[in-house]
Amino acid sequence: MPRGQMTDGDGLRVLIVEDEAILALEIELVLRELGHTVVGSAMDAARALTLAAEHAVDLALIDMNLRDGPSGPEIARRLVGERRVNVIFLTANPELIPDGFAGALGALPKPFDERGIQGIVEFARRFIRMGEVAAPPRRFRLAPWLLTPPEEIKPH
Repeated sequence: MPRGQMTDGDGLRVLIVEDEAILALEIELVLRELGHTVVGSAMDAARALTLAAEHAVDLALIDMNLRDGPSGPEIARRLVGERRVNVIFLTANPELIPDGFAGALGALPKPFDERGIQGIVEFARRFIRMGEVAAPPRRFRLAPWLLTPPEEIKPH
């Protein structure tokens, strides 16, 4: 089994929302190596919402600025509110993160490396599968709502 790979049933179904095609492909390769399923990649809001409607998604990794502008927070709000999808922002513009993080778990600033993706996805997996708020990975900006006492947090 490759380094860090999940056992059957533990992997997440992940949607990548990133308009830099090479970066999206790199993220996809890392996720697959770790044993997760990538349900698709989107470069804009319309495609992201279509993919989320067509597939069961556990986690969406969303860039703040896409081909259609700064639509990341709106995509996050809709995925969290309408589909109960867990979201992590990937951004070079942390100042664009809305108050309350639009329901996202947190944000990883760009640039990041394979270890960064590995850390945030493991953080999300533990939250999604076990309801656990683990110590945040290096450089990960935890959403303020996750600082609520653990007994008050309900995973999506």
